[in-house]
Amino acid sequence: MRAERFSIGHGTDPAGAAGRVHALAPGAESVTEAVREIVDEVRRDGDVALRRYVERFDGVSGAPQVPREARDEALAGLDPAVRAGLEVAIANVRAVAEADLGADVEVALPQGQTVTLRDVPVRRAAVYVPGGRAPYPSTVVMGVVAARAAGVDEVVVCAPGMHPVILAACALCGADEVFAMGGAHAIAGLAYGTETIRRADVIVGPGSLWVQEAKRLVSGDVGIDGFAGPSDVVVLASAGADPDLVSIDLAAQAEHGAGTVVCAVSPDADLLDAITIEPGDAAAALVDAHDLETAFAFAEAFAPEHLELVGPDAEALAPRVRSAGALFVGRASGTAFGDYVAGSNHTLPTGGAARFASQLGPRHFRRRMSEVRIGPAAAELARAAAPVARAEGFERHAASMEVRENAAR
Repeated sequence: MRAERFSIGHGTDPAGAAGRVHALAPGAESVTEAVREIVDEVRRDGDVALRRYVERFDGVSGAPQVPREARDEALAGLDPAVRAGLEVAIANVRAVAEADLGADVEVALPQGQTVTLRDVPVRRAAVYVPGGRAPYPSTVVMGVVAARAAGVDEVVVCAPGMHPVILAACALCGADEVFAMGGAHAIAGLAYGTETIRRADVIVGPGSLWVQEAKRLVSGDVGIDGFAGPSDVVVLASAGADPDLVSIDLAAQAEHGAGTVVCAVSPDADLLDAITIEPGDAAAALVDAHDLETAFAFAEAFAPEHLELVGPDAEALAPRVRSAGALFVGRASGTAFGDYVAGSNHTLPTGGAARFASQLGPRHFRRRMSEVRIGPAAAELARAAAPVARAEGFERHAASMEVRENAAR
């Protein structure tokens, strides 16, 4: 597969051009009804359905829970260089995640009441780690470390198979439980619980179309981080960028396989000519922009999972970027570092969702809760609010406040 080449000028709609590149990824056949059937069966029949699907899709007979001894054994046998790399990743991701925690804030209001905004963690979170092409111990790190930094009581990992490097990463990160299962049935089991799996409050992590559709179906019954689908990267390059570095970064992202979109955009046609892409199963595009502002408008409209700015003029645009899952600035800042040890989280919004969604972090495992203390302010607040309640037709709301007005006198 070769890279498609497009040109965008002053009259080009950036959103339309971005959509054209997004559409290069092969569309997957809808799995909604099949996923709904799996989720409904697991929700209704519990372990009976779950174990049937685990045996069918994961090749595991019996209970899918992995004993702690297996994790400890995998850690003991882990390649020392891999362990050292994971430990660097854990330390860096933890440092960034802890810096992202919100503090409790007490607001004193004019009538005399206080509202305290409390930041509280969920009790139990599940991290889904995809399988298939390869094991992803880095995804264990990104999910479990963020949940631990958030203060979650129990963190469980769900991953198809029992790959030793996954089990070792779970041991290093301190996962409480590990389940050797994947796919829609795994999401359903985590969301609703079975006789042997306690339900989670939040499920996070990337996965296949089946996994993402299952997350969509269970959202509302359980918290999710978003829909982390096929990966993408946009490299916005200006004069002075190294085409060989751009090429290797596009090739690296293309390793994620089918559905991945890799794209370079530049006003420098000679630079684009020097970029070589071997996308494999990924979709690839080179976009000739009329000028740097046009290239920037395209990148913002695309809202990529990863955005690289390379070349002095492109790098100067960094403060203006608003729509990227993660931003990598400068020739040394390859996106691959973000997948492992940079400290940023690699579970990112995809498919243009960076317009409104954020990277995985402690906020996905915590929630803001208001603690209200009114006291003598009840009288003044009741006089203000009772007419509003009656305008909405809620007489008892008004009475509930007014009775406290009288009590406060």
